[in-house]
Amino acid sequence: MCVSITETMWITFSLVTLAWFSTAQAGGDCRNVLSDCLIQQQHGDVPWTMCYEDSIASCTVRGQPIPNFIHRRVNWSEKVEESPTPEHRVYIPASALQRSRGSVPDKETLLVASVINSTFFQLSPNRSKARLFIPPDRPVLGGLVLAVRAGNLPVKNLSQPIKLTFKHNKQVGDGACVFWRESTLNDGTGSWSTEGCDTDDTGAEFICSCNHMSFFAVLVNPVLSVGESDAVNLSYITYIGSALSIFFTVISLILYICLQRRRPEKAIGVHLQLTGALLCLHLTFLLCSFWVWHLNENEEGWVCQGLGLFLHWSLLATFSWAALEGFHLYLLLVRVFNIYVRRYLLKLSMVGWSVPTLVAVVCGISGVYGKYSLRDANNQTSTAQICWMSSQFPQRLLVSFITTVAVPCVLMILCNSCMLGLVVFKLWGLRAGSGGTESSGWKIKREKGIKLLKDCATVLGLSCVLGLPWGLASITYISLPGIYIFTILNSLQGVFMFLWAVALTCKSRSDNNSSTRDPSSQKIMTTSFKN
Repeated sequence: MCVSITETMWITFSLVTLAWFSTAQAGGDCRNVLSDCLIQQQHGDVPWTMCYEDSIASCTVRGQPIPNFIHRRVNWSEKVEESPTPEHRVYIPASALQRSRGSVPDKETLLVASVINSTFFQLSPNRSKARLFIPPDRPVLGGLVLAVRAGNLPVKNLSQPIKLTFKHNKQVGDGACVFWRESTLNDGTGSWSTEGCDTDDTGAEFICSCNHMSFFAVLVNPVLSVGESDAVNLSYITYIGSALSIFFTVISLILYICLQRRRPEKAIGVHLQLTGALLCLHLTFLLCSFWVWHLNENEEGWVCQGLGLFLHWSLLATFSWAALEGFHLYLLLVRVFNIYVRRYLLKLSMVGWSVPTLVAVVCGISGVYGKYSLRDANNQTSTAQICWMSSQFPQRLLVSFITTVAVPCVLMILCNSCMLGLVVFKLWGLRAGSGGTESSGWKIKREKGIKLLKDCATVLGLSCVLGLPWGLASITYISLPGIYIFTILNSLQGVFMFLWAVALTCKSRSDNNSSTRDPSSQKIMTTSFKN
């Protein structure tokens, strides 16, 4: 009897020991895998990502479920879709699960999907410059990395890719699906790579299609957000600047009309048309901004749609006439001989006004115009509203990009920048060919300083006339001061046109009262009065 009790106790102890040993071999609690692997990396044993991939397949979930963590066995003959968080979703086809089980006859295979903070992934200081590695300064979407593991074997080169969905409710730019590639130094660092992953952006989420399983993330270019206080400040700057532009463009039109009557020349006619387009732009902008205040939250109305169409048309007309200013300057400075175009201003007017009209009518027929709401950084509340292209129109971003950025603005800025460079080259040539002087040293410096100021004023004036301040739109993606600079300069375009008109008027009077002319900037200014 005693022997029997002793044997029973020994067998029980052996079974308990064996169960404990089996549990230890199978792995500890899944909650501790990440911290344990980080400790092992600190001791120089193995990179934590490799440790995590090995340990996560053998750990166990004890007690309550782990947040943001999926750890369960699934049928390898059926597709699986899991969501470790509301913002992350994993879809794995049956073929990928079958590859992950290898030759094991079990009908089920282990699936693990977890979300890890991106700060644990340290970029290697000597990152590869291969094409598949993208710049490291792009942040990880949401600061979270999605780890996916199935079975006990590495899964690569899948014929049917797995799909990972990353939702986002913030304003972000373009994104790229990437996975974590370990450094060859095995020091725990690595790089983000796009190899084997395709990206599809639906506007509300990024869908990554990858032919392997690993640590996945989306690297994005964040859109610079504007806070509510800055949005209010920018609105006041825009309203005041547009009001000033309206006032001064009216005065500019009067000056150009007087100049046209005194000396009817084609350049004055071009300036007159551009000033008229600017007047329409700023006037319509204020009307669109103020009218939307009378509308309810979900109300648009045909008046707002009409104002949005007219604002779009005015913007396109401004771009068109700024481009025609550059074309006219090209004819004056490059093809200075034998220039005669019958009904020149009429033909320019047909291009400058008809092309914007055609684009605006087509967009109006498609129903793109309405109330546009600019959202805050969290896309929760509206910081500004205007009658423009409706926020509810599905292809608003595409239409806005093509009609206001890609074609008119970029082409106008590129062509007119070349024209401005040509003007600078002409100024330099004329200044070099003007010869020296026998005056004393201080007179030489004084004359050079005056001429330099005249040349700078000419270049700056032409920059505004050619619409080059619109090119500053690129700095609005860099910093908040860039947004302020762009807003101030473009809202005051009417003021700059007024200063240019005053300069032309003063020059015209000085030409009538004096026979002395400066050989450089004076000659460039004279091109504004040639036919």
